[in-house]
Amino acid sequence: MRDRFPWLLAAAYTAIFTVLGAIRYAVHRNLVDFGIFAQTIASAFGCFCNAIEGSHWAFHFSPILYVPGALVALWRSPLALILFTALPCALAIPPLYAIAARHADRNTARLVAIVAFLYPPLAGLAFNDFHENVFAPAAIAWALWAFDAGYLRAAIVAAIVGVATKEDQAIFVGVAGAIAAFVYRGTKRGLIGAVVAALGFGAALAFFLIIQPHAQANPSWAPVRFYAWTGADVRALFPQELLARIGFLALVFAPLGFFPFRSRYMWLAFAPFAEVLLSRMSTTYTNGTHYAGAWIGYVLIAFALAACALPERRRRAMLFVCIGLCVLELVVANPMHPGMNLRRLQDRDVALDAQLHRLPRDISIATQEEAYTHLALHDPFARLLPDDPATPLHACFVLVDRAFPQSPRLQEYGEAFAALVRAKAYAPVGVTGSVEIYRRSGACR
Repeated sequence: MRDRFPWLLAAAYTAIFTVLGAIRYAVHRNLVDFGIFAQTIASAFGCFCNAIEGSHWAFHFSPILYVPGALVALWRSPLALILFTALPCALAIPPLYAIAARHADRNTARLVAIVAFLYPPLAGLAFNDFHENVFAPAAIAWALWAFDAGYLRAAIVAAIVGVATKEDQAIFVGVAGAIAAFVYRGTKRGLIGAVVAALGFGAALAFFLIIQPHAQANPSWAPVRFYAWTGADVRALFPQELLARIGFLALVFAPLGFFPFRSRYMWLAFAPFAEVLLSRMSTTYTNGTHYAGAWIGYVLIAFALAACALPERRRRAMLFVCIGLCVLELVVANPMHPGMNLRRLQDRDVALDAQLHRLPRDISIATQEEAYTHLALHDPFARLLPDDPATPLHACFVLVDRAFPQSPRLQEYGEAFAALVRAKAYAPVGVTGSVEIYRRSGACR
């Protein structure tokens, strides 16, 4: 770990994706999650809530959010969230270097680090909206490196970070700990594995049995919608959805030359892949979403160890091939979708931001994604227009920007809101260019 190379790669990775994330934010290409987490993190030392979910504890076990919450308390800027999306992903690179250096040589370790630097699913995660899953790959990679190197206390600390990321990560860490407890039974490593298993499963049980029911009157857990299979979902599996899953796995493992399957560490990825592949919705098995954080750490560690097990000459050639495959996938199937998410700043971006800056702070306002993501960090009462036209609208104000006609919420609720305006439930109080602001008629809190 004295070699500066992996740390320089991590620093470059952080800088690149912070800049790219800032560009994406400036052109209003962030989605709903950015606003949800902005409000949750801004209220981390208060209600730990947002205007969409209510208490975030009702949806996820994520005490790790207190870390970016501390930064946002001092620096209330969207760049803080963008930085905390890029940096955790970058910190997955050094442990991959370290585990390769331990089992091979410095040159191999550097090549492994370069593969991680270019690995498309990690890039998609780092470029995505902020989500707690961005902490998972580094936490898992550091935990497995420390366990492999015999730094058992450090392994426990890194495992705790993984457990604190999300309830599904707590289960995955528990499974990994249970496997280690069995494989190394009767040794100190086995004891550490048992401790990690207890931490992971204990946190998951505490969330599902105590925290989540207490935080939400309706005890249902939101992610169950991914597994509410119907007959139509089963029929759609053959062949379309089955082929989609196969294509997803190809995009995951082809850049790594399918070498993770040569390592026994790949068994640790079984539970994370079961979570994403057994979903009836393609969101979980699509690169470029935060769900990739569930399995990336396990896959990259398995890849590094599999690479080190090869003969030296073949190992070097294989790693160069993997670097080329990563570049190829970034060119032909880039999970960041740069053509859609990166563009020049336009007049409509500047005009919308100017109107948002003129709004009073802490007003009850419903709007579309482009505005919500820019209001959320400073306005705990900002929310989205409903996604269902039958849903009542209770916000005091509504902001609509016609310059963003492809906004999903504007398309979903536009006609319903127009009907409210015709019924005089909302009246216009200001129109500037394409930006329209309406106020609720009658009493408004």
